[in-house]
Amino acid sequence: MGWFIRFNKPYDVLSQFTDRGTAGGPRRTLSDFIDLPGVYPAGRLDRDSEGLMLLTSDGALQARIADPKHKMAKTYWAQVEGLPDDAALEMLRKGVELKDGRTRPARARRIDEPEGLWPRDPPIRARKSVPDCWIELTLREGRNRQVRRMTAAVGHPTLRLIRARIGDWSLDGLAPGRWEALPPPDRPRNR
Repeated sequence: MGWFIRFNKPYDVLSQFTDRGTAGGPRRTLSDFIDLPGVYPAGRLDRDSEGLMLLTSDGALQARIADPKHKMAKTYWAQVEGLPDDAALEMLRKGVELKDGRTRPARARRIDEPEGLWPRDPPIRARKSVPDCWIELTLREGRNRQVRRMTAAVGHPTLRLIRARIGDWSLDGLAPGRWEALPPPDRPRNR
């Protein structure tokens, strides 16, 4: 039987098991938290983003979850600078023009700060003169730094980004830096 796990990736951790090295010294990787031979991430999450990652020892499952052609929904909580109005949210819903082309339509809505949210280490830089709020975005594509580029394109740069859900799998109840074995799905579910 192979492994299928969910992991809550902390801020400033690479979404790979080895650090290819930089002049700044070694960086934290998945191997600092997960010691299971033969598991690999099903997709990536930027070093400066937090939240849900799925890992598996099943190559076909890994490809199915990670491959954008399967359009598996991924939900993010983004703390953004400013207070997006209905027009900004509608732009996100319809798709935003980025340097690499127009994004697919997304679900977008303002939300309260997610319940049970852990403090980020280090904390985000807060400015008293600039308000911030949380939005929830659900995408069915996975371009590099897409959420950050989308929110910036509508005038609300992302300050903190957390992936909360991939398909039917969620972050619920999983503390940062912790992982949990899951029953392997018969087949990945799209949502």
